[in-house]
Amino acid sequence: MNTLAPEVTPEAADVDPAPLLLTVEEAARRLRIGRTLCYSLIRSGDLESVTIGSLRRVPPEAIPAFVARLRKSNSAAA
Repeated sequence: MNTLAPEVTPEAADVDPAPLLLTVEEAARRLRIGRTLCYSLIRSGDLESVTIGSLRRVPPEAIPAFVARLRKSNSAAA
């Protein structure tokens, strides 16, 4: 018996480790920006988000898409 391996419960086995949606705070952390700026990017439409009831969430794939647009606009301006 391996006592170092964590025990996997049936509930834990059903949880996908990659979240489908991020909170605004999680998205801000990934972008290394503040929460207020992240909300501003969402409000301006620069960063994609969805609402679920009163909750605002950011799809994880919206972050690299936003960065790609930034890089493209920065290289076009140079």
